[in-house]
Amino acid sequence: MPLSEYEQRVLEQMERQLTSDDPRLANTLTQSGHRAVGRYVIASVGVIVGLLLLVFGAAGSIPLLGVLGFVVMFAAVAFAFANPGRHRGRSGPQGVVSGDGSVQKRPAQRSQRAGFMTRLEERWEKRRGENGR
Repeated sequence: MPLSEYEQRVLEQMERQLTSDDPRLANTLTQSGHRAVGRYVIASVGVIVGLLLLVFGAAGSIPLLGVLGFVVMFAAVAFAFANPGRHRGRSGPQGVVSGDGSVQKRPAQRSQRAGFMTRLEERWEKRRGENGR
């Protein structure tokens, strides 16, 4: 049953609101959830080869071959379930969405440029300051 014109307008309005409120979530929801079949084929071949190496290593009393087989199997499974589009040089939000829908770049903050330990220390100090009041 097709949507009425009113329902279509409401749905489009909800989509625009979602996009303006949380662009990362909207982008995640609009992306295809299907992984490439090729990744699973390559991973399956890797698991089979690793299993064969593991079995031949155990049968021939060659522990190094068995360990190599296990490593190959583990790497194949990790390859199958890894997110290929995750590490493309971008991490986190790239800007702030204004009222008209345009994205404005955020100025780099000190905590973004700082190291991991520095950020942890800043968070700790912030929490201690909030709890101490």
